[in-house]
Amino acid sequence: MTNATSFIDHDRINSTLAAAKTPSQAQLSEILARALELKGLSTSQIAQLLQVTDPDQLNSIFDTARQVKTGIYGQRLVLFAPLYISNLCANDCAYCAFRIRNKKLKRRALRQDEIRREVEVLINEGHKRILLVAGESYPAQGLQYVFDAVDSVYSVKSGKSGSIRRVNVNIAPLSVEEFKALKAHNIGTYQIFQETYHLPTYQKMHLAGPKKDYVWRVEAPDRAMQAGIDDVGVGILFGLYDYKFEILGLMEHIAHLESRYGVGPHTVSVPRLEPACGSDVSASPPYPVDDTTFKKIVAILRLAVPYTGIIMSTRETARIRRETFALGVSQLSASSRTNPGGYSENDRDFDQAQFSLGDHRSLDEVIADLAQMGYIPSFCTACYRLGRTGDHFMELAKPGQIKFMCDPNALATFTEYLLDYATPATRDLGTKMISEKLTQIAQTNPQMAQSAQKMITEIESGKRDVYI
Repeated sequence: MTNATSFIDHDRINSTLAAAKTPSQAQLSEILARALELKGLSTSQIAQLLQVTDPDQLNSIFDTARQVKTGIYGQRLVLFAPLYISNLCANDCAYCAFRIRNKKLKRRALRQDEIRREVEVLINEGHKRILLVAGESYPAQGLQYVFDAVDSVYSVKSGKSGSIRRVNVNIAPLSVEEFKALKAHNIGTYQIFQETYHLPTYQKMHLAGPKKDYVWRVEAPDRAMQAGIDDVGVGILFGLYDYKFEILGLMEHIAHLESRYGVGPHTVSVPRLEPACGSDVSASPPYPVDDTTFKKIVAILRLAVPYTGIIMSTRETARIRRETFALGVSQLSASSRTNPGGYSENDRDFDQAQFSLGDHRSLDEVIADLAQMGYIPSFCTACYRLGRTGDHFMELAKPGQIKFMCDPNALATFTEYLLDYATPATRDLGTKMISEKLTQIAQTNPQMAQSAQKMITEIESGKRDVYI
């Protein structure tokens, strides 16, 4: 097979998978012991874990993933909301409602005042982080439309502590010069999904438009880093091709980024293909991933790339989201809409959304659920604003030191939410949980507990946006 790039080697991936056997108990123990060192796993070790189906062996993988997740990130889970500003698209992707040939979809690009209205709704719900999303075509202003949208998001001030403190962006691949212009608008992470690393499947699923170019897309993180955007996010749309191939393809992509730039992806997203208006493929995925396999995917990624943030979207049900948090997830969306105008117009119209959602709960309901499970809901953006990005972030994340900033900052931002936006029931629940967490932290790290308590006291006295 001809490879589209030098770093996604299909023949090597297929050979590795063909040679991989289900590990013996001794081999599994050795692999998991290696994972606990927080240094990742070799491709052959990952391939072995992918073969595991035995429930007892899966439970061993899950238990180890829980330890690695806690060792790197502690108990916090970062919350954000996607903001769809446009469903205009020049591509014909067989799995997506935004595909150019979908005549059922009402096309819309929000005006800047409409974007600001959407942001105001999100702020008044309590959000502090936004992922700005646009179809791969823009109104007459071209790329300037996206730049203006980012500025519009940052311009909105609403509510007691209301502003969006960081905008991450998921848009079409750009040139190096265009990425430099995007960075100038103070974005956080640039996120892009390859969708599938399997070239024949990629060609089959992308029928027309700029997205047909596999290489231009897979090399987008390179160009972003060359432009100075050192936090990039990648992702796979599970269900298009064999998940085992996809994970090894992802590992090759990550290895390429680490080798060339010294920095792997800040985040990895793991969406499963869900029904979308005007897409037969989405209604019947070619390679469906069941729930047990999906949990295995999350756990293996946590072991293989321990430092990266794993994002869980509202495509998944509340139950599946709960079950994956401990296995490796560190970021999740909440109260999502996937159609332009969906927040301010309270619109959940399936025919206008990019895909169907599995979790329709409000932000407050999600937060209450997290607190009951013992997680710290976090809206922290400190790393972006203090320059702890790229290799600076990795220097702390890889040895598991980042949690010493994450947990106190999470408690501080959670306190803000409870005081300014939470329902009374959630406020009571959260206040109790914070007290318990401070007691737990003090038993092992008194200094960290003191830092957290100091920030919480400042917030309770009226100060906002406190972080270390």
